[in-house]
Parts: sequence; C-alpha cells; structure tokens
Amino acid sequence: MYRKVFDFLQEWADEAEKTQQVLRSLRDEKLDQAIEEGHNTLGWLGWHLAVSPAFLFGQAGVEITPAGKPEDQPRQAKEILAAYERVADEVSQKAGKELTDAALEENVDFLGREAPRGVVLRTVINHQIHHRGEMVVLLRQAGLEVPGLYGPTKEQMEKM
Repeated sequence: MYRKVFDFLQEWADEAEKTQQVLRSLRDEKLDQAIEEGHNTLGWLGWHLAVSPAFLFGQAGVEITPAGKPEDQPRQAKEILAAYERVADEVSQKAGKELTDAALEENVDFLGREAPRGVVLRTVINHQIHHRGEMVVLLRQAGLEVPGLYGPTKEQMEKM
C-alpha cells in the first residue's frame, strides 16, 4: 500500500518505463503470438496494458482518458506503444496533481470491496508487472528481443 504520493509516482515512472521497454520489443507480425491457441496474445496483452489504466485508476478516483476500447486492439505494435506512453504520462500528471498523501488512506469501492486508495494503486502496479511478465515469456517464445528489466537477460549476459 502506498502512503505517499511521491512513492507511488516514483514506482509508476520506473515500472511504466519497463513496460515501454517490453512494448518496444513487439513486432507487428508477432502480435498474435500466444502460449497456445486460445490464450492471450502479445498484442492483446500490450493493448490491455494500454486500456486497463483508465478503469483501474478510475477505481482510485483518478480519471484517465481511455486509450481506446478493449475490443479495438491495433494491428500495429507502434500504435500500442504510443497509446501506452500517452496513458502512462497522463497517469503521472493527474495522480501528481489530484492525489494527496491523506487521500491514499481513504477507502474507496474497489471492485465491489472497500479498500484504501493506496492499496488500489499498489494493485495497479502489480497488475502491470503481472501482464508484463506474461509478455516477456511470449517475446522469448516468438524469438523477439527480451529486455533486461531487473537485470541482464541470458542473451545480454552472453555478450558481456
């Protein structure tokens, strides 16, 4: 749970940059890559990370302009990246202006339950990290570059 807006904004900036690194590895011809038929694809996951903040931050009382509709996934990787970048920037701006440390302690309705706003923000970060992890596996499976998010990848280590 976040108790300081500054702490949230710092972690959001770090994690949003890591998400952008993953999204920069996407290629149009690999957007349909899934672990197996019928499962989430790279394109769907990337678009989900761009469109879900509007809903999730809305739960915390921060209104974010939606990147688009979930069902309108772009067919170009650069459009997914651009949408995410815009949303991530808007989150930083609005959260920094609209939230206070005291507001993070206030309870809000989060998916039908009462939770402190700081818990909702923690969940938003966790949600992003979870789906980004799925994408990293699919990037490797697709033969695409895997960025070293928390340290070097196997490929990066081999070049050292």
